[in-house]
Amino acid sequence: MDQVKIGKFIAGCRREKGLTQAKLAEALDITDRAVSKWETGRSLPDASIMLALCGLLGISVNELLSGERIAMDDYRKNAEENLVEMKRQQEEHVRMLLTLEWVIGCLGTATFLALNFVAAFLVEAPLWRALLIALAIAAFAVGVGFAMKLEREAGYYECQKCGHRYVPEGVPFWLSMHVGRTRYLKCPHCGQRSWQRKVISRD
Repeated sequence: MDQVKIGKFIAGCRREKGLTQAKLAEALDITDRAVSKWETGRSLPDASIMLALCGLLGISVNELLSGERIAMDDYRKNAEENLVEMKRQQEEHVRMLLTLEWVIGCLGTATFLALNFVAAFLVEAPLWRALLIALAIAAFAVGVGFAMKLEREAGYYECQKCGHRYVPEGVPFWLSMHVGRTRYLKCPHCGQRSWQRKVISRD
């Protein structure tokens, strides 16, 4: 999707309706800065307010995402293209989060090892050694904890018994056995336990 094109389209439709950025923002219960970011192509409206925005501008969601008015003959084709593009962007976002999870986990582990090395070989004072070890443990816990949070929430786990894809609950996820991003979990759909692998999309 062309964010700049969509932004210009939003601005044009807003002016056609005789709305200022402030009035449009007030009607949507957001800031006029958010509207300005849409119209300059720096961001897209959140999905939660797209229907309300389209209602105010007198356009369809398909037209909003296309950045132009759509003739009925082209409507279905454009809708399909927009759905494919939204799915591609969602999957790219999940991949980015999973890469970030790996980076954070590695940084937390590297910090843990580096601080322990310093404490063990370069520091003689017991107090400083204890502080460095405590800091190493804290850095490791925060890094791994945040990385696991990203792993749980980004993408889905696929049950090997029934094929159901879902985001697992926190406690079962944290306590599950795992090898990389494959975890031994109980499927909420069929109730069976299996080694479930991480997948990017829901379908």
